[in-house]
Amino acid sequence: MNEGSLAEYVHTHREELVALGLDLLAIDTSNPPGDTREIVAEIEEFLDPLPVDVERFAVDPAKPNLLVRVPGESDRTLLYNGHLDTVPFDDEAWAHDPLGERVDDRVYGRGATDMKGAVASMLFTIQAFAATDTEPPVDLLFAFVGDEEVGGDAGLPALLKNGDLNADACVIGEPTCEEGRHSVTVADRGSIWLTLEASGEGAHGSRPVLGVNAIDRLYNAVETVRERFGTQRLDIDPDMEPIVEESIEYYSPSMGEDVARDLFQYPSINLGILEGGDAINSVPQSAHAKIDVRLTAGVHTPDVLAGIRECVADCEGITIADVSWSVGTAEAPGSPLVEAVASTAADVTGERVFRRSATGGGDAKTLRNAGVSTVEFALGTDTVHAPDEYVPVDVLVDNAVVYAQLPEVWQFQIDQ
Repeated sequence: MNEGSLAEYVHTHREELVALGLDLLAIDTSNPPGDTREIVAEIEEFLDPLPVDVERFAVDPAKPNLLVRVPGESDRTLLYNGHLDTVPFDDEAWAHDPLGERVDDRVYGRGATDMKGAVASMLFTIQAFAATDTEPPVDLLFAFVGDEEVGGDAGLPALLKNGDLNADACVIGEPTCEEGRHSVTVADRGSIWLTLEASGEGAHGSRPVLGVNAIDRLYNAVETVRERFGTQRLDIDPDMEPIVEESIEYYSPSMGEDVARDLFQYPSINLGILEGGDAINSVPQSAHAKIDVRLTAGVHTPDVLAGIRECVADCEGITIADVSWSVGTAEAPGSPLVEAVASTAADVTGERVFRRSATGGGDAKTLRNAGVSTVEFALGTDTVHAPDEYVPVDVLVDNAVVYAQLPEVWQFQIDQ
C-alpha cells in the first residue's frame, strides 16, 4: 500500500472520523480541572482492536497521558502530539452543543478545532495504517497529553522528564490556519514575565500631596519600560528574516501590515495586571503589576532582561519582585520537517502554506529545547476558545490525510 491508499481510506471512511471526533467532544475535559481519565479510556477503547502498542503514563492520577507506538521500516521516529484538555466553556453562550454537535458540514464543540478535532485525525491516521496494512517508513509515536491549556507539568513535560519522547521530529496538532490562509508554525517568541512592586507613603485621599501614590509610581515605571524598550527595534538574527517576512505577510490581512511588522520587529509589552490601594479616599502605599514582554525568536532574551532591570532600577520606589523568561525557538524554513509538512499540506489543500512564527509559545518550544525538531500544524478555524467553536468535516479529513502522508514525505526529504 502507498500514501494514495491511505488518503483513499480516510476519504472513504470520513463518517467514521466524524463519529470519532464527536465521541471525543462529548467528554468534558475543561481545564481546570483538566480530568482526562474518561477521554483516555475512550481512546484506549478505539485503539484496542488495532495492532499498536498503547501505554498510559501519569504523574497526576486525574490527568493520564497516552502513548501509542506504530513500528516502521527505519529507526527514525516521527512524533505526533495532541492535547486532550480544553479551556472551560459557558454553555449559555453557545447556540450549539459545546459537547459536540454536527450541523451539515460542521462539527461544533469545545475543542473542535483546539484540538480534539486534530486528535481525532491523528487517531484515524493510526487506523488508516492498520486497515490498509501499510507499514510506515519510520516509527510513529503518538503522545496524547493533558494539562496543556494551563501550562501544567502533568502532560508533555512529564513525558519528557520520564524519557518517553525519544523522537527525531514532532508535529503538534495545534490549529495554525485561518479562513483563506494556511500555515505551518516554525517558530515561537521569547518571553519575559515581570512582577513589579511599588512602595509609597499613605495619606488621606483629600490631601494626596501629603503622600506618595504607589500606583502612580508603578504606572510611570511601566510607561518608562514601554518607552525605552517598546520603541527599540529588535536585533533579529539574519536567519530569522525569512520567517519574520512570511509571518508579517500571514498576519497582515487580519491586523494590518504595519501592526504585523511592529509585532515582530519590536518587543510587545502588555500590562496584564495592575493592583494596589485599599480605599478610594486613601493614597495607596503599595501596588504591584505584572507585565508580559514578547520577543521574536533569534533575540537573546537575557540581554533585553538586563536592560529592563537597569531601567527599573532608575525608577524610584520600584523593585522587581519576580521574573521568569524564555528564549524564542525556531526551525529552519528549509529543514526536512518543515519542507515535509508545508509541501504535504499544500498538495492536500491546493493552496499556499506560510512558514511563520507563532505570536506566543507552548509545547513546541519545550520540545525544541529538548532537542526535538518541532512544528505545529492543523487546518482549522479562527474559533479557538470562542463560543460555537467548530471544525468543518472536510478539515478533519484533510488533516488526517496530511498526517497519514507525512511520514513518507519526511523520509524523502531527509534522504535528499
